[in-house]
Parts: sequence; C-alpha cells; structure tokens
Amino acid sequence: MEGPNPTSSKEKEKPVYLAAALMMPHNLTEVLWRSFTTVASHPFRVCIVGSGPAGFYTAEKILKRHQGSQVDIIDRLPTPYGLVRSGVAPDHPETKNVINQFSRVAQSGRCSFLGNIALGSSISLVELRELYHVVVLAYGAESDRVLGIPGEDLKGIHSAREFVWWYNGHPDGRNLDPDLKSTDTAVILGQGNVALDVARILLRRTSELAATDIASHALTALEQSSIRKVYLVGRRGPVQAACTAKELREVLGIKDLYIHIKEADLKITPADEEEMKSSRIHKRIYELLSKAATAGPSQPSSGQRELHFVFFRQPDRFLESYDKKGYVSGVHLEKTALKGVGSGKQIAIGTGQFEDLSCGIALKSIGYKSVPVDGLPFDNQKGVVPNVKGRVLSDNSGDPTSIENGLYVCGWLKRGPTGIIGTNLYCAEETVASVSEDVEQGVLGPATNLPKPGREGLLQILEDRKVRVVPFSGWERIDKEEKRLGSLRNKPRDKMTTWEELLKAASE
Repeated sequence: MEGPNPTSSKEKEKPVYLAAALMMPHNLTEVLWRSFTTVASHPFRVCIVGSGPAGFYTAEKILKRHQGSQVDIIDRLPTPYGLVRSGVAPDHPETKNVINQFSRVAQSGRCSFLGNIALGSSISLVELRELYHVVVLAYGAESDRVLGIPGEDLKGIHSAREFVWWYNGHPDGRNLDPDLKSTDTAVILGQGNVALDVARILLRRTSELAATDIASHALTALEQSSIRKVYLVGRRGPVQAACTAKELREVLGIKDLYIHIKEADLKITPADEEEMKSSRIHKRIYELLSKAATAGPSQPSSGQRELHFVFFRQPDRFLESYDKKGYVSGVHLEKTALKGVGSGKQIAIGTGQFEDLSCGIALKSIGYKSVPVDGLPFDNQKGVVPNVKGRVLSDNSGDPTSIENGLYVCGWLKRGPTGIIGTNLYCAEETVASVSEDVEQGVLGPATNLPKPGREGLLQILEDRKVRVVPFSGWERIDKEEKRLGSLRNKPRDKMTTWEELLKAASE
C-alpha cells in the first residue's frame, strides 16, 4: 500500500477547531460531552477500515452497544464483503448467505459503506484518527507469506490467494492468467482449506462450476484446462492436516476422481494417537483419509482425474524447465519426520533425503499476510498489529500500557489469518468490548468528549482529492447488473472483474 498523501494547507485547517476545543476548560468539555451524546448532530463517530466479516461484525456490535454512534465502513474496493465475495469458493453459495446480514447493517440509518477508498493513498491513518473518535482497522490480509527458497520467482508459480482472487473475479486478480493448458500436473503446497478449495476448482467438472458465480474468464480457462493430476503436499502427516472435515469430505466426494495416499503415510505413532485423543477434528480427518485410501481402485482409469495427498514432504527449491527457460518444471522436496515439542504437538524436521515432483504449475497455499500502513505499529514477524484485546499498542514490546488511544484492530490483522467467517464474530465482540470499556472509563481522553467531523469531513477531503467514492447505493447498482448478466447465462451472477466495469456500473 502506498504511504499517506501529504495534506494541503487547506486540508490541515479543517480540524483546527478540534485542536482549539481540546484547550477548553475541563468543565466545558464535560458539558459538550453530555450534549453530543444526546443530540443526533454530534454522534459518536467510528470509522471501520475493511468491509469483510470482521468489519461488518464490528459495525453491527458498535451500533447495538452505542445508540448515539455513526459508523462508516470504508474499503479500497468498490464492492463490500471482503473474502465472502472474493475468498469463499463459488461452489459454496450457502457460506455467502451471511451477506444478507451484512447488507442489513449497511442499510441501517446510522451506518454507511464507502468504497473505492484506499487507506494510505486516498486518506491516511493519521487523518482518519483526526476525523473520528474511534478507528477500527479490519482490512485483513491482502498479501502472501513467502517460502524463501530458490526458484520461487519462476513463471508458473502463484500464490493460492492470487489464484482464488482470479477464479472469484477480484479486480486485482483479473490479469493473473494461469497457464492450465501446457501441463497435466499441478502441485499445491499446503493442505489447509484454501489448498483444498483450489484443488477442488481444478478437478471438479466445469459443467457443475458453470452454475455458480465463478468468474467467466476462469470458467473458460478451466473448460480448456489440461490439468488431470493435482498433488497436495504437506510437511506433516495425515493426523496434522490443517483442513476441516467438511472441506475434506467435499474434495473426496468429487465425481469420478481417483484418490491416492501412500499406505506408509497412514501409519500412526503413539504421539499421533495422543493428538487424536485431544482433537476430534484431527481424528475425523485421519479417518476420512484412511477410508479414502482404501475405498477406490489401486490404479486410475484412462483419462480419470487424480488427487494425490503427499505427506511428510517440504519444498526445498523449485526446478526450472530445460525446454522453457524461466518456467517451473517441478519441486525438489525434502522428506520430513515428526518431532515432539511438548503439549502433544509435533513439528516437521528435514531428514536430508530428497525427491523431485514434476509439474507445470505450482500454487503456494502457505498463508496470507497482512500489509502495514504508515502510522500503524506492525509486527512483521507475526504479520499482525500488536494489540491487547483489540487495543492497538504503540510498539511490539507487548507493554499493555502503551496504548494508541482511539485505534483498534479486528480480524486477521488482529490475530493472524486463521479461523472461519464465524471466528470474526467473537473477535469483533472482544474488540467492541474494549471500545465500550474505554469510552465508559474515559480512557480515550478529552477528544472523545468533542464533536468530530466524521463522514462529512472525510467526504470533503476525498472530494478535494478527486477520489471517487462508491456508496452502498453504487454497490447495489453493481449487484443488480451482475445478477442481470448472470440470468442470461443461468448463473446467480456474472461478476464484473475490472475496476473500470465496476466503477462504471456503480454510477449508472
């Protein structure tokens, strides 16, 4: 993300009356506080950056807890809902039903969605904190962890996030153009839910995907795809696989799919048994994989699509093609073994034994990563904003007394890229509880006792900078047009996948 834009002298003058107000006598600020909490013209102004589940759950909780609040949800995209729109797989429509709940929040009288506003370039964090009593950062993780191994920059290697954005019609994924024609083999590094989503999209019949809201460009590419074999590679064993039983059952249930798991990989140790005793999920995953390994034929039939689970392997380097300079031709894998580290946990360690796995495309599903912005403390190692129960800390020391007053965090930016959509509900509850506690105890200081420009001030600055804001009504026009286009192709919607298309539809 770009750094904050320098403000003009005119813009700097806008919050001057606030600075003057802060110098008022204490008894006068108390009078102002009492008046603005009861008069609608001086609401408690809250800005939430990010319109995914974490952002909307936070907005919903704040609106319920603070009857005098006005909440603005801003997002860099012209479309709301974050990963519900661009992360949830197209063949999981039931997971997207939460959009109905979020829409009701956005349409409530005290909440607004403002799209096409990029934190760092359209408006800075420092400016937002001047405009609002409280700023909650919930913009998630829009980058990727890296393996840091040789060959990672070869063509044909993509992050799973990029691939997911591509098939889900995210405007920043439109031009990915993965080559699915030149090879019959794909390797996915990782065995979590995102990895399984990617495998399922590559292997599932396109006739079934055609009835979903998958991006049209992705459906066309998948219809022409030569991919017949997908390898899911994990550092540890089947007991430690990081997926959920629901996702695993779904990929194992793909019609006419050959499943292969080495018998040796299914052997379990006493340490594995201990892990399964303490985790029903791990036990269920192992049972599903064991059953799948023995349920089907020992060899694939001619032309049958194949899914191979490869355990106890970690990537050492990517291999470059001899025929196509600069392109990936495989992965050099190191065999691993498990080592106990206490508390029933086992980690993978290299054994010094290696093998090659050929492929023409490799997808890294090793974790999303949040991006810092100017003016925001950030723990680069953990990829999160240092915080205590959602309260942003001034540095990475962990000192709970070094609080950034009025600045909070929620979602992946707060806890790291883990959990399901519902996890953000509990995460938001904790952050909003911190906000409420700080308001009630006066922790936010004198600034909370005074009116703030909020939405009006934000829109004025953006107008001066010629930033085109997309309100919720603009999203509704996009939504209506996508559904109209989808009806022509027997799809729930046909997503617009370029910034130009989206912004044009928003204004028509």
